[in-house]
Amino acid sequence: MEIGIDSFAAASVGNDADTTTKSMLALEQLLERIEHADKVGIDLFGIGEHHRREFLDSAPTILLAAAAARTKTIKLTSAVTVLSAADPVRVFQNFSTLDLISKGRAEIVVGRGSFTEAFPLFGYNLNDYDEVFSEKLDLLLTIRNNEFVTWSGKFRPALKHQAIYPRPLQNPLPIWLGVGGTPESFVRAGTLGLPLMVAVIGGETHRFRPLIDLYKRAGEKAGHAPEKLKVGLHSLGYVADTSETAINDFYPGYAETFTRIGKERGWPAVTRGHFDAQNGPRGALLIGGPEEIAEKIIRHSQALGGISRFTFQMDNAALPHEKLMRSIELIGTKVKAWVNENE
Repeated sequence: MEIGIDSFAAASVGNDADTTTKSMLALEQLLERIEHADKVGIDLFGIGEHHRREFLDSAPTILLAAAAARTKTIKLTSAVTVLSAADPVRVFQNFSTLDLISKGRAEIVVGRGSFTEAFPLFGYNLNDYDEVFSEKLDLLLTIRNNEFVTWSGKFRPALKHQAIYPRPLQNPLPIWLGVGGTPESFVRAGTLGLPLMVAVIGGETHRFRPLIDLYKRAGEKAGHAPEKLKVGLHSLGYVADTSETAINDFYPGYAETFTRIGKERGWPAVTRGHFDAQNGPRGALLIGGPEEIAEKIIRHSQALGGISRFTFQMDNAALPHEKLMRSIELIGTKVKAWVNENE
C-alpha cells in the first residue's frame, strides 16, 4: 500500500499587517515538509486547490513544481484539481510540464471540490455542477490519449485537430477521480476505468463499502480489468509518539477549523465527544500513535475490500511546523513499515 500526505497549504487567517510575510513562511515550511517526506520514504505528497483566505493552494502546480526541484522519488499529485472551474487543456499542460520537471512523478486527482467558491470566481453556474465536470473530464481524458485532438462540447470552444503540448514523460499520465459520497461519481469512475480516491472526513469509513462495490461492478461491466480499478482513501490524520500526545495536539485546531467551516454549512459546533467518536476504532479520523494508526489503516482497508493508497490530511488543525515534521517522520519510518509488514 502507498502511504502519502495531502496538504491544503493552510494560511494564517489573522488580520495583522504581516499576513503576507506569514504566507511566505508557510509556503517555505510546506516545501520543507515535502522534502522531508521524500527523505523519510513517504510515497506521495498531494496539494489541494482552494480559493479561500485560509488556504494558499490556489495554484497547486506551482507548489508541486517547486517541490519537484527539491525531491527525488516522491510522487507529486493534486488533491484535488477542481476540474469544473479549469480549462482541461491548461490542466494537462501544467501537469505534463510537472511530469517532465519531476522525471515522471506527476499525477492528477480530479474532482469537483468540497467548496463552491471556484464557480463564481471563474464564471460558472452552480446549476451546471455535474454537467460541466463530466464534459471537462471527457476532454481531459481525450487530451491524455491523443496528441491531436478533435472535440466539441457545451462549455468550452471546440478543438479541431489541435495539437496539445507538451506531452508527459509517463504514458499515460496517471489521473485519479476524487469523490465524496455521491453514488453517480463512483459509477462514473468505474465506467471510465479510473482509479478512485475516496475522501472520508467524517462518519464511519466502512459505510463506504457499498459505494466502492458499486464502483468495481461498474468497472467490470465496462470491461476494465480488476487490477485497473484501484481505490485510495484520504482521511484526516495525525501521528505523534503517543496517542495522548496526538489527540492533545490535534483536537484544539480541529475543533476551531471545523466549527468555523460548520457555520457556513449549517453543522453544529464540534465537541470533544464528537471528536472522540470520530477517532474511535471505526471512525474516519486517524489521530494517534504509530502502531495504533497503522492497525487502523489496515482495518479500514479490509473493511473497504482492499485499498492501494492511503493519504493523511493533517495541516488543517493549526499544528506548528515542527510537529508536522515529526508526524511525517513517524508516518514514513514507522506507520508505513508496519502497514507493509502486516496488511
